[in-house]
Amino acid sequence: CGSADLVNLGCGQSLGLSQGVAGLQPSTLYPWRPASALGRVRRAWVIPPISVSENHKRLPYPLVQIKSDKQQLGSVIYSIQGPGVDEEPRGIFSIDKFTGRVFLNAMLDREETDRFRLRAFALDLGGSTLEDPTDLEILVVDQNDNRPVFLQEAFTGHVLEGAAPGTYVTRAEATDADDPDTDNAVLRYSILEQGSPGLFSIDEHTGEIRTVQVGLDREVVAVYNLTLQVADMSGEGLTATASAIISLDDVNDNAPEFTRDQLSMEAAEAITGVDVGRLEVEDRDLPGSPNWVARFTILEGDPEGQFTIRTDPQTNEGVLSVVKPLDHESRERYELMVTVQNEAPLQAAAPRAQRGQARVSVRVQDTNEAPVFPESPLRTSLAEGAPPGTPVALFSARDPDTQQLQRISYSKDYDPEDWLQVDRATGKVQTQRVLSPASPFLKDGWYRAIVLALDDGSPPSTGTGTLSIEIVEVNDHAPVLAPPSPSSLCSEPDQGPGLLLGATDEDLPPHGAPFLFQLSPRFPELSRNWSLSQIRMWAPPRPPSVDFHTPTQPRRHHPPLAPVLVLLAALRSRFQQPPRDKGLLRGLQDDLRDNILNYDEQGGGEEDQDAYDINQLRHPTELPGLSLPLGRPPLRRDAPFGHVPRQPHRVLPTSPADMASFISDGLEAADTDPSVPPYDTALIYDYEGDGSVAGTLSSILSSHGDEDQDYDYLRDWGPRFARLADMYGHP
Repeated sequence: CGSADLVNLGCGQSLGLSQGVAGLQPSTLYPWRPASALGRVRRAWVIPPISVSENHKRLPYPLVQIKSDKQQLGSVIYSIQGPGVDEEPRGIFSIDKFTGRVFLNAMLDREETDRFRLRAFALDLGGSTLEDPTDLEILVVDQNDNRPVFLQEAFTGHVLEGAAPGTYVTRAEATDADDPDTDNAVLRYSILEQGSPGLFSIDEHTGEIRTVQVGLDREVVAVYNLTLQVADMSGEGLTATASAIISLDDVNDNAPEFTRDQLSMEAAEAITGVDVGRLEVEDRDLPGSPNWVARFTILEGDPEGQFTIRTDPQTNEGVLSVVKPLDHESRERYELMVTVQNEAPLQAAAPRAQRGQARVSVRVQDTNEAPVFPESPLRTSLAEGAPPGTPVALFSARDPDTQQLQRISYSKDYDPEDWLQVDRATGKVQTQRVLSPASPFLKDGWYRAIVLALDDGSPPSTGTGTLSIEIVEVNDHAPVLAPPSPSSLCSEPDQGPGLLLGATDEDLPPHGAPFLFQLSPRFPELSRNWSLSQIRMWAPPRPPSVDFHTPTQPRRHHPPLAPVLVLLAALRSRFQQPPRDKGLLRGLQDDLRDNILNYDEQGGGEEDQDAYDINQLRHPTELPGLSLPLGRPPLRRDAPFGHVPRQPHRVLPTSPADMASFISDGLEAADTDPSVPPYDTALIYDYEGDGSVAGTLSSILSSHGDEDQDYDYLRDWGPRFARLADMYGHP
């Protein structure tokens, strides 16, 4: 593959750059010449890297010469390709095509490109390849042409004042663009200046800044400015500088102190919320911080808590003010012992304050105080309807200014009904007219008035007192019984049927409702068959002096309208009385007295031995089996008379006004008849026997069996019975 002549170039071959020596020729390389050893043909030599220093200024500069020995000199054409030749950056390298010399044509910068890889070619004059292409590597040798650079122009750090030696503060950092594998990039840090020597140090390898000794005092020096330096070549090369700003953080190592330990002030009496004076303090710690903010405390001299001290956030002064009224007559001077501390606790090693307490003398100024009502509001009571001139109360005030002789006069400030009269000299209050119970200024039975007390001081002062008068209700109205209406019929399952009675009273509680209802004592016979009981029923809200009661019979299982219908049926049958010799049960259908008993009797219980024999109520067909004979019923032993009174003929009432008297007379006749069962006799209302010829009133509530009943005639008895006619009459 080539000539047998060899040029043996070791791997450590150097180009031997002339460095400006005239006439020095570059080394000649035969990259295509093979080497032989022990009769074997070896591969072509690999060209070792060619080193050239950056920043070389004598240009063009010969680097190397390459040759091929396959042709005579002048018959080989040489060329190179790659970055720096025909690729960016172009024009840095070139080759003499006839001699094979490679030249450097521009200055190199290792920090921009640290090596170039080229390809070398050998062609004959006809352009045919004589040799295979071979690699040519050019290394750029670093020079210390870059200074180190700090990452910041100024580094900042914080450390507490009084910090112990060796306390970390901050770290400075720098870089160098030179080859990190050479001394050109080996950096060393140092402090050029720090004001006070020996307070801070810097690690030359890492750039960490730490405290060196004790004695850092923010109140002496708050900020330190350090000048830092960094140098390459292990501190012997190029250098750069920066600054480090170190601030001392405050600690509470200074106690606040009063600028004066004795102060005198004055305060007006009888007023609150006013400032009396200021207490000035000094504190060397950082203004605005908790180590500086003052807190004041009154240690003694103010047992009633009449003073307080707040801190002015701008000046840090203590502002003494009055929070409870002062009284010159009771105390003319206050001696206050005040102490001051910081908001933050004081450092244990800090020196104690020499003026941490101050004595404040406060003189109370005497002023004209307003008269004071000892009791306000003053509560009293007065009966309703009190006539004019009725005394109400003695509403007088006292003058707090006991050391001044002053007179007090009284007047009204608020009396919306102009009901009261106030004596100007004494404050005696009395009525001057009758107060209407319907006054809109009566609130829950209370009337409110305001009285003024004016002294004759200079300037005059006025006191205000409230007079609250309770208007006591008087029982001066009798209750009025409300007349029953057609809708007053009622029925309760547990109380039986009856009438709903109501009453009203113009008086207020406790002289109004609830009322006590009773049957008229003028008619004692009513209590035999009628009773009154209070019922619970829903009703719309009504005045407190309205109440309802229901007169009911002691019956609990009658149909709701049985009382009225029984009485009505009795009135109709009164004009159809049977002969005296008819049986007892047939008489029950026609006799007014028996009809009343059918709805009104329950019996006297197991102990009633005089009760009516219930067997007589059974069907007439069963009477032969009874021991009692047919005919006139036995007399009642509890009746007032032992004979049967003759029943006079009664005329049916022609107007609703006569109906009540008609019913009352019928009840009285039934109660005095000894031949009928007593009013407390138990009767059976759900049994009438089979085939009874007697009618029944209970069929009113039944859905069948009384279709032949005609109740339309009830409309003729007035509005109170028209409701029954509407319910049970023909539509």
